[in-house]
Amino acid sequence: MLHLSFRRVAFALLVLGSVTVGGGVLLWLATGQVYSLPDAVYFAVITVSTVGYGELPEMSPAARVVTSLLIIAGIGAIAFFQSTLTALLVEGAIGKAFRKRRMEKRIQALRDHYIVAGAGRTGRMVVGELVNSGVDFVVIDMDEHHIQRIEQEFDVSLLYVIGDATEDHSLLEAGIAHARGLVACLTNDPQNLFVTLSARSLNAQARIVSKVVEAENQPKMLKAGANTTVSPNHIGGVRLAGELVRPKLTRFLDETLRQQGAALRFDEVEMPGDSPFVNCTLSQIPIRQRTNLLVMALRMPDGSLSFNPLASEAIAAGTQLIVIGGPGDIATLREMLGVARQTIYG
Repeated sequence: MLHLSFRRVAFALLVLGSVTVGGGVLLWLATGQVYSLPDAVYFAVITVSTVGYGELPEMSPAARVVTSLLIIAGIGAIAFFQSTLTALLVEGAIGKAFRKRRMEKRIQALRDHYIVAGAGRTGRMVVGELVNSGVDFVVIDMDEHHIQRIEQEFDVSLLYVIGDATEDHSLLEAGIAHARGLVACLTNDPQNLFVTLSARSLNAQARIVSKVVEAENQPKMLKAGANTTVSPNHIGGVRLAGELVRPKLTRFLDETLRQQGAALRFDEVEMPGDSPFVNCTLSQIPIRQRTNLLVMALRMPDGSLSFNPLASEAIAAGTQLIVIGGPGDIATLREMLGVARQTIYG
């Protein structure tokens, strides 16, 4: 759309230039080439711009006719250029307002989505993971350039709010009241603390994960309402150590799980209470028949973990199946168990 609008402006400029140069050539011919061609074009520019230069000496009747036509054509060309440029500016403003309103409606319609507070270096990685997971989410950031850079990097069209994530109205605009979870990944701990406090006061059930820069601030973040915290410094240190002492394993995990577009993913799927397979054993659930997923563990409703579960293990309502496999197979398992669809993100 933007490319088409600029083509229209270029065409209008071409029309204006053609009228001016063509009029100059006709003046040059109509005056019997008394003036040089550059002078004739100069007189044409003055005529088209309606600045005026008075009556040229040695104006023949033909030159007067050409000048009259040039004035009419010039006014028309200028009006065409001005209207095209005005339309471009107005359409841009209206189009931006329309897109913003449409985005607001889509955000208002979301349920059980996620909110990413901050689109900086950490937020960018969070967004990439959420895109790969195929879930609905809204990004809040004060700099629209951050949003545009992420959209270009991951080739997606994001739902976002331009504003301060520490303020209630930005969180409300992002749909915090109906959100499933929020990640606070702003630059420093005080900002993330404010986001956590505001989000928890607006949604008591949402899962809130907060970035912590300084380890001593973790208890404060938890008291403010965060369910858990993540320290990039800690994660980075563990990763560095892994590259040092277990380079092949670390590389394998990166290639299979962490790279953008990776074929395999870890995920958790909770058994709904109304599922047709509730209280069935793993062998009775056609996971291997309909998917290529591996069930790595079960997290029981009481929080305990059962690794490498037996085929005879019954799956009660609320049990989470920890699986590894492709995104398509994970979606098939959710559908098979009757898990409510989480997303409409596209």
